Amino acid sequence: MKALSEADIRKRLQSLEGWEYNDNAIHTAFEFENFKEAFTIMTRIAFEAEKLDHHPDWSNVYNQLHISLYTHSENGVTEKDLELAETINRLVS
Repeated sequence: MKALSEADIRKRLQSLEGWEYNDNAIHTAFEFENFKEAFTIMTRIAFEAEKLDHHPDWSNVYNQLHISLYTHSENGVTEKDLELAETINRLVS
């Protein structure tokens, strides 16, 4: 899977609400009602990420979840990252 150009990434992100591109990765953040809700979503994302064999770089503090997606083997953002971002948005909405 080949890394996408910055122009292609920015164009695709126009249809991915809440995601931005910087530092060679795509990033988003969510705020939930409480820790339990944040952790529940993280668990659901983990199952989907495992299906794709693609795992986010993320952090969670109380009700905050920060996610970065980047394909290390390609040194950039690939279709796999965008697919996982779309899945994350569906799960959170």
